[in-house]
Amino acid sequence: MSTVVSEAPRSALRFAARTIAAAVLPLPAYALLAYVVLPVSWRRYERSSVGRDAAGITRTAEGIPGDPLNVALVGNQDEVIAAMRAASWVLADRITVRSGLRDAASVLLDRPYPSAPMSTHFLQNRPQDLAFERVAGRSPRIRHHVRLWRMSDPEAGGPPTWLGAATFDRGLGLSRYTGEVMHHIDPNVDAEREKLFADLDAAGRLERRDCIEAFLPPGESRNGGGDWYRTDGTLCVGQLRPSGRTANAGEDALYKH
Repeated sequence: MSTVVSEAPRSALRFAARTIAAAVLPLPAYALLAYVVLPVSWRRYERSSVGRDAAGITRTAEGIPGDPLNVALVGNQDEVIAAMRAASWVLADRITVRSGLRDAASVLLDRPYPSAPMSTHFLQNRPQDLAFERVAGRSPRIRHHVRLWRMSDPEAGGPPTWLGAATFDRGLGLSRYTGEVMHHIDPNVDAEREKLFADLDAAGRLERRDCIEAFLPPGESRNGGGDWYRTDGTLCVGQLRPSGRTANAGEDALYKH
């Protein structure tokens, strides 16, 4: 009887050890595959592909077609930041070790981090210049967000134009292409375009709005994580109201062509 009693705890410990090992040992292989092997393979594939460069679409770091361009803002950088802040959108932190760890902790523990960093997308081989978000839950798992690229030459004179891609992150998951942990977007990207301009208008920071139809081919496609999205192909351009200037009574600050 004493032998049976003494062996029981040892058996339980061995079982627990095997279970932990089975769960932990595959992690290095997963990390190597998802964050090194598959991304490198995608980069080589995209570079060797001919005729796959879609205009009006961002690219991920692996060169995979990303999100559709659907917004543009006209104003200098200070005006863009002030307008977005007034509309309750927060400037995202740059990606660093510290911000990455804080982001991971906020997502895992469902804690607030309103300025969590975003993954880097590229337009004309350039990373985004600015990125803004508006958290829709406790943590950055669910959020409105937009990446912006300055497109005009600072030396050319006149207010610069910022071209952007606005989408809604509906939750976390794995990339369908590489297996990396990433956000999945809501398929209705046009609704996120409208959300951004509605927030700017409500904050009194939108001078006017013009829309360019057929900027992109309307229809469905997939983004850099393999998520389906649909768009009417319209790009809306917002002229920002300079700081300190408010709309006149009865002024129609928001309109379309």
